[in-house]
Amino acid sequence: MAPSQAKKKTPSVKGRKGSARRVDATRARLSERVKELTCLYGIAQIASNPDLPIERKLAGIARILPAAWQYPRRASARILLDGREFQSPGFRHGASRQTAAIRIGDRDRGAVEVHYRDGRGLPRQASFLDEERNLIDNIAGQIAFMIEHEDARAAKAELREQLIRADRLAAIGQLAAGVAHELNEPLNTILGLAQLVRKMPGLPVPSRADLDSIVEASLHARNIIRELLVFARQGRPGRARVNLNRIITDELALFEALCGKSCVQIRRAVDPDLPEITADKSQIRQVVSNLVVNALQAMPGGGELTLRTFRDASRVCLAVEDNGIGMSPKIRENVFMPFFTTKDVDQGTGLGLSVVHGIVSLHGGEIRVESEEGRGSRFVVAFPLRPKTAPEEKPS
Repeated sequence: MAPSQAKKKTPSVKGRKGSARRVDATRARLSERVKELTCLYGIAQIASNPDLPIERKLAGIARILPAAWQYPRRASARILLDGREFQSPGFRHGASRQTAAIRIGDRDRGAVEVHYRDGRGLPRQASFLDEERNLIDNIAGQIAFMIEHEDARAAKAELREQLIRADRLAAIGQLAAGVAHELNEPLNTILGLAQLVRKMPGLPVPSRADLDSIVEASLHARNIIRELLVFARQGRPGRARVNLNRIITDELALFEALCGKSCVQIRRAVDPDLPEITADKSQIRQVVSNLVVNALQAMPGGGELTLRTFRDASRVCLAVEDNGIGMSPKIRENVFMPFFTTKDVDQGTGLGLSVVHGIVSLHGGEIRVESEEGRGSRFVVAFPLRPKTAPEEKPS
């Protein structure tokens, strides 16, 4: 061999071991990245499925989380959201855990947690990798985004339902107003002629009784027409300063005997500093009366009737609550429709709550109902403190 040729050096054993360790470390890091990406891809697949309810999405995400961590066989995970809990199979609390908050807007709604069931065999240093800190924060952020999207979709669906109901009520209101106006004139003619004939001398007793029935039926029909016109928001309510607490006291005094017979207890939780509103006193009395009657009819076996008053920055509110039979979603959607009733044919016209809706609308207010079958109902009415309508009448 020529002297100029360099002799090739053979790598030392120590060098070969160092290279092997570096290769193993690179493989381990690559394996962790693959697990993390697989987890994120799985979350994206779950979150993008429009057919899955939010509960099943969260349960699915909790199920795939442990596989993304360094020691998947010992890991378990859970997602906490608004008091609900979604766990991976075989979830167990561990002394070693990693947590990230699910923050939506400016409020913490829950957390994502990954636990190691026991510490045997785990390295003495930190059990969780730095990359896993980034991963769990990323997952919490994706869940928060998913929940925001679901909340927005639910709010949009609710708004769409409200618009549909409002359009339906407006259409029925126009129809009701037209029918009421068309019937009002011939009905007044019938009533007037019946009252005139009844005054004639020498009428046989059976004929007088028949005329009395005609007058009574005509007055009842006229009252229905008036209620239809209120529902259709025809006419302008009177304007005076009204104390809602005083109206509640006056109306409940009329129902105390009936409530006693029906085994219904009355509770009042009124704001003593409630400001007055500008309204038609007789119509507000009718709102309170109709809501109380509706609540009593929902408690045939007795119960508790609660009336509350409160206010916010721009409104005075009344809540009428019962713990009666409640309503199904279908009934709740149609409860303000005229002639909609769950009672027998001879037990009501189905106009009570539609009249309430019409009166509240005439006063520029809002009414909503919260109800669940077997758990009672809650009607909340809100009247504006400062109505947009013009001059007030002096209180009588």
